[in-house]
Amino acid sequence: MGQSRETAAEITKKSKSPFPVVPTTKILALGRFTCPPTPEQVKTIFPKEVPATLRLYLAGKIDQWWLRQDQKGPVFLMSETSVEEARAILEKLPLGQAKLMEFEYVELSPLTPLHLLLPESRANANT
Repeated sequence: MGQSRETAAEITKKSKSPFPVVPTTKILALGRFTCPPTPEQVKTIFPKEVPATLRLYLAGKIDQWWLRQDQKGPVFLMSETSVEEARAILEKLPLGQAKLMEFEYVELSPLTPLHLLLPESRANANT
């Protein structure tokens, strides 16, 4: 799995953080339709979209999936470690190929403030 590219500003921002830098471990992909699919598109594209998405789940690329309550699209918790990898996968789905679905990508990492609960972190904080 590849690493995401960081800008100098992002690296500087991370180095000033009171928390340790941790790797991206998941990608949250928030989908939305670019326009409502027509009844014809639903009939032709969705029978391909659903099995293709299921294949990604069975291949371990998608950990969990939900439908947004506002019905604007799906939400996927992906096992990828970079936005580029997640984007490449989701753009190959039939709705992506038809330019009917786009995603916002959020990089996720372990909850870094938990390091404060470790004995060695408390000792360093007191010095």
